[in-house]
Amino acid sequence: MASSSATLPGAPSGSAPAAPPPAPPGAPPAALPPLQGTELILGTIALSLATFMNVLDSSIANVSIPAISGDMGVSPSQGTWVITSFAVANAISVPLTGWLTQRFGAVRLFTASIILFVIASWMCGLAPNIGLLIAFRVLQGLVAGPMIPLSQTLLLSSYPRAKAGTAMAMWAMTVLVAPVAGPLLGGWITDNISWPWIFYINIPVGVIAAGITWSIYRKRDAGPKKVPFDYVGLGLLVLWVGSLQIMIDKGKELDWFASTQIIALTVTAVVGFAFFLAWELTEKHPIVDLRLFMRRNFLLGTLSLSIAYGLFFGNVVLLPLWLQQYMGYTATWAGMVTAPVGVLAIILSPWVGKNVSKIDPRRLATVAFLGFALILWMRSRFNTQASFEDILVPTIIQGAAMAFFFIPLQAIVFSGLTPDRMPAAAGLSNFVRITAGAVGTSLFTTAWEDRAILHHAQLAESVNRGNDTATAVLGQLGASGYSPEQALGTVNRLMDQQAYTLAVTDLFLLSSVVFVVLIAMVWLSKPVIGQAMDGGGAH
Repeated sequence: MASSSATLPGAPSGSAPAAPPPAPPGAPPAALPPLQGTELILGTIALSLATFMNVLDSSIANVSIPAISGDMGVSPSQGTWVITSFAVANAISVPLTGWLTQRFGAVRLFTASIILFVIASWMCGLAPNIGLLIAFRVLQGLVAGPMIPLSQTLLLSSYPRAKAGTAMAMWAMTVLVAPVAGPLLGGWITDNISWPWIFYINIPVGVIAAGITWSIYRKRDAGPKKVPFDYVGLGLLVLWVGSLQIMIDKGKELDWFASTQIIALTVTAVVGFAFFLAWELTEKHPIVDLRLFMRRNFLLGTLSLSIAYGLFFGNVVLLPLWLQQYMGYTATWAGMVTAPVGVLAIILSPWVGKNVSKIDPRRLATVAFLGFALILWMRSRFNTQASFEDILVPTIIQGAAMAFFFIPLQAIVFSGLTPDRMPAAAGLSNFVRITAGAVGTSLFTTAWEDRAILHHAQLAESVNRGNDTATAVLGQLGASGYSPEQALGTVNRLMDQQAYTLAVTDLFLLSSVVFVVLIAMVWLSKPVIGQAMDGGGAH
């Protein structure tokens, strides 16, 4: 959804000839001629396959978490670490793309990233326990960071300047199809083969993509060069982000601040973040250009995008968990009910991209946030009797909100920036957004369990001999041959289903309200209307 979680560039428009999108650092020299004929077709396919594989892996595991958790002998909330570990590692590696590209060359880095991603996928499938699976997902996320920004760079270098918008539209379609295919493919594989194959399918795709890319683009590589690197900044970044994510993931399990481990992780995250801020603001070649946050549009655009993405991704993970654990859905059916989210997004995104420089992006973002608020309000009305159609309708509508979400907010983020600062802005905004998605997933799964425990306790209070309904149900179960213990167990399972359903609808309603509040944040920005926003390095 991540990722179903892709940021789409706005297509240039206007009466004057549009300048080509600024490429990330280390892009192939502008003097290189565009590709033609078979090379152009094969190059586009290879880059699209790599992008598809990367984005697919951010969403394909969502519907497989219950199966993975069951096989590994852990709770579903611990199983979500498979998602969050990938996202956090990916977020950390995205800001490194510019330096790595200059140091090794765009084509070498892109090809190596694909090959390492394939190896990491193979290791994920072979993982015998949850610890090793999470470790290999971290590796997968780390090596995946440069793939999507560089796929844009290489794709833009393959087409004439006049067709840059067309090239990016094709790229965007690939990124939007993957979240649709992810839940469907993941659900079918989990039910009909076994969950390790959600990782093994990357192997043939990656090998083909890497082979074609290297054969076509290796002669177009700018080559490596020595550039300064902020090792201290990277170390501090890994320290505070890693500590924060582990603290959130393990907080519920360790009873939060009753645990010295959680306290230690919190202190490490806070102190590490403080040192990170101080270092990056004074470093000559910072790994993350925090001075960008001094720009109003970048600050408000990044915050609204990241908070909204955290809400969005948290709900994307929560929905299939609820459906499979408490509504009796198989992984395949959970995939079928969540996959159509991309249909309207694919249809409407080209229109939004074409008009984002003509229409105030704040208006377009407002449509997205109102759309998400409506969808989540509809989901907050779900109950244990909700039909497949009841659950499917908000999912389809959500695709329209997605189309109006990523492109306008990216336009606000990049508004007013000079071309030389756009790669750094893309890396930093994507780092914050991806991190917010991982944190949102952990917070939502934790809050879901906490609210369910509260609702279960309230429901249990009414199950006593003084409650006529409870007495009647227990009597009917007894008459059907259930022992008293079996009858109570059956009633407890029904209460579990009701409690977790009430809990998930609580979070849907809360998310709906927050999306409405976020509209005010968007309107505090002042984007430049009519400016093309094709900043490099979207993810």
